[in-house]
Amino acid sequence: MTNKIAVLGAGSWGTALAMLAARNGCQTLLWGHNPEHIENLKRDRENHRYLPNLPFNDNLQLTSDLAEVAAFSDLILVSVPSHAFKDTLQKLKPLVSENVKIAWATKGFNKENGGLLHEIVAEVFSPETPAALVSGPSFAKEVAADLPTAIAIASTQPEFASQLATILHSDRFRAYTNDDLIGVEVGGAIKNVMAIAAGIADGLGFGANTRAALITRGMSEIMRLGIQLGGKPDTFMGLAGLGDLLLTCTDNQSRNRRFGLALGQGKTCDEAKAEIGQEIEGVSAAKQTYLLAQKFGIEMPITEQTYKVLYEGLDPREAVQNLLAREQKAES
Repeated sequence: MTNKIAVLGAGSWGTALAMLAARNGCQTLLWGHNPEHIENLKRDRENHRYLPNLPFNDNLQLTSDLAEVAAFSDLILVSVPSHAFKDTLQKLKPLVSENVKIAWATKGFNKENGGLLHEIVAEVFSPETPAALVSGPSFAKEVAADLPTAIAIASTQPEFASQLATILHSDRFRAYTNDDLIGVEVGGAIKNVMAIAAGIADGLGFGANTRAALITRGMSEIMRLGIQLGGKPDTFMGLAGLGDLLLTCTDNQSRNRRFGLALGQGKTCDEAKAEIGQEIEGVSAAKQTYLLAQKFGIEMPITEQTYKVLYEGLDPREAVQNLLAREQKAES
């Protein structure tokens, strides 16, 4: 097993994963696209902007040079926003060896066509390139602070999943392997849409009953689309499905939930984005999920109303009323 890993993306989640690998004794190189940001990390030996007061282990080094990343390790873990995922891989491709292994902790869809991210990996590299996804209920700050966490590592190549799990697994971080790459991808992407919806409801002043209903019916929507795309039902009841959904819908560390809260409190989308100051993956995921639901004729009312709030200017209170006014029906 290689004792080196390169992590692409020096935001909160990429930094936390790099800190975890370094803490586990793995020689780790963290790459960021902004040279000034990387120089600050080198100087401070912490990510003061996203993860303040959490110092780096000596095993963690930093760079803004992708060529240095390619020379450092054949195992690369990508944690950039979904809109930058393909572009980052395309820049990396001519620099790496044919033995490269690509993992990612990015959650979302292909911005060009609504496809899944493993399809981008296969397109940019090859279908035979070892590929794995890290997903599940995890806030970056808690992982960086070494608080107990459990996640799923999904891959159709068990050896690679086990290799990555060995690097990340510790007595405080449990990494479970899973062979349902599609199900884990879908769960991780759409839960952000549901977190926005849950935040909107709480921002409007609705209670725990409303939140529980949104989470439960949101899980049904995720499963309907996920199974249509090829995911396994059991996956959606696991860490990368229900676990991640519960986390992002109920805790204000979730920027998607905070974004929804701001909308429910009367702020515009632009005001809410500026207030949070980080990528809100659920915004683009809402559009792609809505389009996929339309394409396959799948009923996803929470997704639909969230999409209309974000892209058609629908008042959040009217969106909730639209959900409540739907025709009475059996639960299943």
